[in-house]
Amino acid sequence: MNTAAFVEYKERIVKNCSQVIVGKEEVIRQIAVCLIASGHVLLEDLPGTGKTMLLRAFAKSIGGNFKRIQFTPDILPSDLTGIHFFNQKQGEFEFRPGPLFANVVLADEINRAVPRSQSALLEVMEERQISVDGETFSLAEPYIVMATQNPVESYGTFPLPEAQLDRFFMKLSMGFMTPEQEKSVLRREDSKRIVESLSAVIGEDELAVLREEFRSVEVSEDVTDYIMKIITATRESDKLSYGVSARGSLALYKASQITAAMEGRSYVIPEDVKREAVPVLAHRIALLSRSHMDGAAYIQELLDTLPVPLEHA
Repeated sequence: MNTAAFVEYKERIVKNCSQVIVGKEEVIRQIAVCLIASGHVLLEDLPGTGKTMLLRAFAKSIGGNFKRIQFTPDILPSDLTGIHFFNQKQGEFEFRPGPLFANVVLADEINRAVPRSQSALLEVMEERQISVDGETFSLAEPYIVMATQNPVESYGTFPLPEAQLDRFFMKLSMGFMTPEQEKSVLRREDSKRIVESLSAVIGEDELAVLREEFRSVEVSEDVTDYIMKIITATRESDKLSYGVSARGSLALYKASQITAAMEGRSYVIPEDVKREAVPVLAHRIALLSRSHMDGAAYIQELLDTLPVPLEHA
């Protein structure tokens, strides 16, 4: 397989988005992994850290039709999916598609919508289709939902249900820039202008090839067993009310393959699995109320505890 194409893809995406967001190359790389895996991204962080700006930059980098939805408590499912309306000139009902009919959907502050509206995304994210009034519409590829939410604001927010969280391929966090990085941002051109000036760095055909070729990355029996030991440990833990689903184990397997290809390898090593385990798995588990850690800390503790398979000479 052509691993050089994956390396070049990663470098182009990271370089393009880094013109807008400084010092967050790893987060950009992980979003790029999600795109190849046909997965969706949940970006959770404090207000003002550049979540929306990063996702806008990523959307510009991959081209395609882009729609941004500002989620609010009064937004309705039909505001997302679209409605049938009566066209008086034609004398018949016509379908007016909603903003979910796009290649890249930015769901800003997704946890501000009521559960009924959040549920409108379930079919879209899993089946890549939308059903309205008994009629089903297939969505064009590539298709990715990139959502943001603030973890510290509880007033006027509604936690995402487990079924929807499980549909996000990764849950990521950016954190603050270093003082030096932030100083460089203060002195440069306005970020919104930089985003508008960005151009696409990958085409639909190239992306389709990458999505097919990553499946050729070899995963040894030992590494596959290592993945399953991580998954099984979450299901048997007395610290969790439930562990990682089968969808989560498949996501970790895919993420490890894509990460290996981006590093120029045609085979997965345990470090690839460890690199992707926290963003892929942490949001798919539920800790018991007596636990004093979050999902990310639990997965990291698990990685530090489980033995790592060694390479055979």
